[in-house]
Amino acid sequence: MSDLPPLETGVTGIRSRFVEDINGLRMHVLEAGTAGRPCLLLLHGFPELAYSWRKVMPALAAAGYHVVAPDQRGYGRTTGWSADYDGDLAPFRMLNLARDAVGLLAALGLRSVEAVVGHDFGASVAAWCALVRPDIFRRVALMSAPFAGVPPLPLGPQKPVPKPDIHAALATLPRPRKHYQWYYSTRPANAEMQQAPQGLHAFLRAYYHVKSADWAPNAPHRLPGWTAEALAELPGYYIMDLGLDMAAQVAPDMPDAAAIAANAWLPEAELAVYAGEYARTGFQGGLQWYRCRTSGLFEAETQLFAGRSIDVPAVFVSGASDWGVYQTPGAVERMRDEACSRMLGCHLIPGAGHWVQQEQPAEVTRRLLEFLAASPGA
Repeated sequence: MSDLPPLETGVTGIRSRFVEDINGLRMHVLEAGTAGRPCLLLLHGFPELAYSWRKVMPALAAAGYHVVAPDQRGYGRTTGWSADYDGDLAPFRMLNLARDAVGLLAALGLRSVEAVVGHDFGASVAAWCALVRPDIFRRVALMSAPFAGVPPLPLGPQKPVPKPDIHAALATLPRPRKHYQWYYSTRPANAEMQQAPQGLHAFLRAYYHVKSADWAPNAPHRLPGWTAEALAELPGYYIMDLGLDMAAQVAPDMPDAAAIAANAWLPEAELAVYAGEYARTGFQGGLQWYRCRTSGLFEAETQLFAGRSIDVPAVFVSGASDWGVYQTPGAVERMRDEACSRMLGCHLIPGAGHWVQQEQPAEVTRRLLEFLAASPGA
C-alpha cells in the first residue's frame, strides 16, 4: 500500500500529498490554502476520511487559513498501521493518536495551529490534543461528539464496587439490544461491513443516511441515565438489535432511488470515494480505536491528567438531528461545565445530522470562522 497515489478529490483548491515518517506512518493529507498562513488541523471520525472535510476546506482557505486534514491512523491512504485484529492495540490509543497529530505538525514545520477541529471520534483526538498540548493547539472545535473530560484518578484505598452489567441488561430488554461500540469491538464486525450482503457501497449509503437529517425518525433528546431502558431510546444504529450486525441493522432504511438521486450533500460519485477506500483498507483500522475504548486497556495512562481541563477557547458544533450529542447521558453538560473551562458556545445546526460538515458546510464554516474571530488563542 506504500505506493498509493494521491487522492483525486475533484474539488478545486484541495491538494493531496503524503508526509513521511510521522510516528511510524506515511500520512496522507489533504491541504487547502497557502502554507505560512495560520493553520487549521481537521481530524475526521468513523467511518470517514480526510475527504469528509472537502466541503469546508476551500471556504476556510479563502478566509485566510492553511487547512490540513490527514487520513488518521487506520484510515484511507495513510499507511504504517496494522489491521490485524490480534495485533497490538497500543498504537491506536488516544495519546498516541494525539502524538500523530503533533508529529504531523512538526513535519510541516509548525510550532502551533490556530485550532484543531475534530469530528466524531476525531473530536476525542482533538480534545486530548488541546488538553495535553495547549501551547500547540491554541483553540479546539469539537463536532458531533462531546468530550466529557478526563477519567478520574481514584484516591485512597479502593474496594471494588460491582457495577451493573449494562450489556446483560440490554440483552434482556423486551426488544433485546446491544451497544454499537461493543459490536464494533468484535472480531466479525470488519468483515460483516466490508463484505455486506447488499454490497459495501449500499451499506455505506444506508449507514450515512440513517445518521443524517434525511432520516425522518432522528429526533434526538437528552436521556435520563446510563440504563438499558434509557439507552433503548437510541436508534438501532447506536443500540443495535441483539441478533443483527450493522449491515443488517441499517439495510431496512436504505433510501430509495429518488432520495439517492436528490441527495446533494453526498451524491453517488462522492460516496464512491468512501466505498473505494474502505473496499481497499477495510474498517479494522478505525475499529481498533473502539477496541481501545471498550477494553479500558489504556485508561490508566489518561488518568495521569485527572483534574485537568481543556483551558484553550473551545466550541461545540453538531447537527440538530444528531443523536451522537446525547448518546452518552450527561456528556454535553460535563463538557460545558467542567471539561472545557473556556467553552464559548454549543451550536446545534438545523438540517444536519451526524455528518454536519458535509450536510451543512456553509453553516459549519460560518460557526468556525465566528469562533476563530471571537476567541484569542492560548
